[in-house]
Amino acid sequence: MTVKLLAMYTRPEDPELFLAHYRDVHTPLVRRVPGLVKLVVNRVDANLMGGDIPFFLIAEMHFADEDAFDVAMGSPENRAAGKDVMTFAKGLVTMLKVHE
Repeated sequence: MTVKLLAMYTRPEDPELFLAHYRDVHTPLVRRVPGLVKLVVNRVDANLMGGDIPFFLIAEMHFADEDAFDVAMGSPENRAAGKDVMTFAKGLVTMLKVHE
């Protein structure tokens, strides 16, 4: 069963600065996490039900199974990515673990 970590970001004060950091600094850190099968980054541009858009960006980190997820979460590479999140997205990110 595939396991995913979803990182959902609310709108930052400076979207262009946020996106530049995400692309140039954070994504390379995430790609080094062991066991990562796939990374999908989704830019949210509309709420089809109307109203405010609750999220600006939703990233999906895919892992083959629970064991791979556990190893990844305990890795130094994941700790580095987590530390980086706190430098540019503290207070903006919600992280969820989901299964396919």
